[in-house]
Amino acid sequence: MLSKNTKETDKIAKIFLDKLLKSKRQQGALVVGLSGDLGSGKTAFTKLVAKNLGIKNKVFSPTYVIMKKYPIKQKGYRFFFHLDAYRLENEKELLNLGWEEIINNKEHLIFIEWPENVSKVIPSGARFIYIESNEKGHRNFKLKV
Repeated sequence: MLSKNTKETDKIAKIFLDKLLKSKRQQGALVVGLSGDLGSGKTAFTKLVAKNLGIKNKVFSPTYVIMKKYPIKQKGYRFFFHLDAYRLENEKELLNLGWEEIINNKEHLIFIEWPENVSKVIPSGARFIYIESNEKGHRNFKLKV
């Protein structure tokens, strides 16, 4: 899906979120990995998803704090987690943040940027978004729900 601006990206976020929330529930948390180059739009996309989840708080990139948690009320989910694994050197650092407990709770919806940096602890049922930007500043989204 190609987006030329924020309005189009918001539509893509709504479509993805709708498909995601209608997808078959798993044992634990629903995890979504967001991959793409620096500046490709991973955080911007997550902010739009958060807005569409009804999160009123301002959503910032968790690059320096690694993880942010927001309360939600969406189809059985109680918390939305936004993580950024860019600065993590390995999976152990994520495990030290209580990752196992977080992913084992079916009331958690988790969006994690740079999942490839901690791929060994990403659940097998995770969904993925691949974002590429082109020379015109447009974004191409590949969604795997």
